Amino acid sequence: MAAVGSGEEERSLRECEQYVHKHNIQQVLKDCIVQLCIARPEKPITYLREYFEKLEKEEARQMHNQQKSGSRSDSREDEISPPPPMNPVVKGRRRRGAISAEVYTEEDAASYVRKVIPKDYKTMAALAKAIEKNVLFSHLDDNERSVAFSLNCYTMQKF
Repeated sequence: MAAVGSGEEERSLRECEQYVHKHNIQQVLKDCIVQLCIARPEKPITYLREYFEKLEKEEARQMHNQQKSGSRSDSREDEISPPPPMNPVVKGRRRRGAISAEVYTEEDAASYVRKVIPKDYKTMAALAKAIEKNVLFSHLDDNERSVAFSLNCYTMQKF
C-alpha cells in the first residue's frame, strides 16, 4: 500500500516539475524576488501584484504580435512543418553544483563534507559588513550566511 502511494507521489512530483519547467516558473520567481529586493517597497504585496500584472500584459502583447506575424505566413508552410512538441520529455533528475560544474549524484550530495576555512573575528566582521547590503545575500538566513562565511577565503592578488 505504501509503495502505491509513494509511486503516485513521485508521479505527482514529476508532473509538478514538468509544469514548473514548462512555464519557467523558477526563473520568473527569481526575477520577481530580485526586483522586490532592489525596489524594497513599503507594500510588497501590492508591488508583487503590479509586477505580475505587468508581466501578464507583456505576455499578452507578445502573443498578439506572434499571432499577427503568424497570420501573415504562408499556410502551406504550416502544413509542411509540424508544430514543436508541447511537453518536453523530462529525463531522470540530475544535479549540477553550478552551471559549469560536473553532475553529481544523490550519494555524492549525501556524503559531502563542507570545507571550513577558519577566520578571526576581524575578518568575520569585515565579511559581514561587506555583504550586509548586498542584494544577492539579503535573503540568507543565519545558517546559510554562516556557510557562506565559512567557505569564503581571503587571498592577496598580485598583478
